[in-house]
Amino acid sequence: MLTEERWSAILELVEKEKAISVTELEKELGVSASTIRRDLTQLNMMGKLLKVHGGATSIGTQYVNRDLTMDEKYTLYSEEKRRIAEFAANLIAPTDFVYIDAGTTTEMLVECIKEHRATYVTNSMGHALKLVRKGCRVFLPGGEIKNSTEAIVGADAIEYIRRLHFTIGFFGTNGISPEVGFTTPDPNEAMIKRLAIGHSKKKYILSDRSKFQIISPVTFAAFDSATVITDSIPDQKYKKYENIVEVGK
Repeated sequence: MLTEERWSAILELVEKEKAISVTELEKELGVSASTIRRDLTQLNMMGKLLKVHGGATSIGTQYVNRDLTMDEKYTLYSEEKRRIAEFAANLIAPTDFVYIDAGTTTEMLVECIKEHRATYVTNSMGHALKLVRKGCRVFLPGGEIKNSTEAIVGADAIEYIRRLHFTIGFFGTNGISPEVGFTTPDPNEAMIKRLAIGHSKKKYILSDRSKFQIISPVTFAAFDSATVITDSIPDQKYKKYENIVEVGK
């Protein structure tokens, strides 16, 4: 396959999937990982896509109608998510009643938490187990476990969270748009997020830069309702917003 043909195929796959890993591109194109990485570097320099740790994402405002699986998410932005998580973990005080949303960035937050005296609530069984192993006091709502994100959703979870009031909450998101707000593909998961963020005194969205200019079907919170903690801002137009914190390298 000629270089130009390979580039065209990569861009087509990135546009279709919105986010794709080097491993997936290897399988699709039948070339080595080193070749794929060189191609992604060149296409990133040309402004055709956004190269990220482990893969690439599309550029510009995109509409994303599906959740990536947890395995897919683990391959993207792992270093950036770690920096975000380490920063966020330092915001938790001993007396806090903390809500932690399901997701890979919030999972890294759980791994970075050193404050064992706070009380935690999460709608992720995996998060809960990791917190328990740290010696933390943890509460988990009942309900259905969603396959793609492993989030607990449904009426039982909603009723449980409705009774609680958190001093601080940490949330993941599929999309960030000043006009549309924070969005996610699943209405059931959006209901849990909307309720928990509304019951949190301090609200933080933990997101790598790839989620900016992305819109998913369901808004769960207004853009100005929470502080965004991110690795970097991908576009200068976001510099004017005071609710964005860049953790840097």
